[in-house]
Amino acid sequence: MTKTSSSATAATTPDPYTGSVDMYDATRRRGSFSFGWFSSRFAVIGVWLLMIILFSVLKPHTFLTVGAFRTIFGSQQALVFLSAALLCTIIVGEFVDLSVASNFGLGAILVTVLTVTHHWNVWAAAIAAVVACALVGAVNGFLVVRLGVNTIVVTLGMGTFLLGISLFLSNLMPVSGLPTYFAQISTLNILGLPISFYLGVLLMLVFAYILTFTPLGRNMRFVGENREVSRLAGVRVTRIRLGAFIMAGVIAGVGGVMAAAATGGFDPSVSQSYLLPVFAATFLGTAILMPGRFNPLGTLIAVYFLATGVLGLQLLGATSWVSSVFYGGVLVIAVTISTVLNKRTR
Repeated sequence: MTKTSSSATAATTPDPYTGSVDMYDATRRRGSFSFGWFSSRFAVIGVWLLMIILFSVLKPHTFLTVGAFRTIFGSQQALVFLSAALLCTIIVGEFVDLSVASNFGLGAILVTVLTVTHHWNVWAAAIAAVVACALVGAVNGFLVVRLGVNTIVVTLGMGTFLLGISLFLSNLMPVSGLPTYFAQISTLNILGLPISFYLGVLLMLVFAYILTFTPLGRNMRFVGENREVSRLAGVRVTRIRLGAFIMAGVIAGVGGVMAAAATGGFDPSVSQSYLLPVFAATFLGTAILMPGRFNPLGTLIAVYFLATGVLGLQLLGATSWVSSVFYGGVLVIAVTISTVLNKRTR
């Protein structure tokens, strides 16, 4: 009897840094899994399975095909890398990085222009592109963290600035002509899917491991919850926030280089089209696995949930407008769910 009481007390002890109770840990310690616990973590996955069944029944000859499977899982790598980049800053409390898509586009157009127009070695151009994107992240971090400028103002302005730079570098035209062998870093086929799919999954798994099992990840969570409490607890808040912006730039740059490699070039004007899906996937991820928390694995599942919905609706006859409607609607619903779950878990 004493042991049970002690376990229950430990399970509901507030986190010393954030003051919040990890309800998943509490439920796990008690050994009971309620319907509410299960539904709050896996309801979206259940809806995803139902959606797959529905589209399979309505369009069995087009949806239930290897081609549809490859479209869903083999064409979302840009969104996966962009979501990971956005998560870097969101987790430390910088909720709106509106420059991430433009930074991605900068990396993609830089590697293409340096290689095709200026005849750089393609690997040197790729490294230069990633470094440039990391520098953009560093500038964002300096302005937001060191100077205290509003995050929305900085990233909105930086995103517009980078889009203009990318259009200037490309002379307002799509640029192509990357070496065919360079495409292998993104399109090499492994078990029917491009290698970029596996790299995206690996990225999210490593990110999830860092957040869950390392002091760095825990400190990132603490900073996102309460900067002042984290600072008093000895966490290097400024360094972590700056590092998050720089790492977001690195991941966006790598994603941009891989996107350019996959298509042999890039059109910088399309980079902004990724912004809405990225936010939709990231916020929808808070309703998967870890309710109310931004988490890499939930975001990864959300990416493919959205891809399934868009493809299924298009196969049913919806035109290109459906993606905007679907992503926009999901974003509103996801933010609402995230807000409600976050209040319940506090």
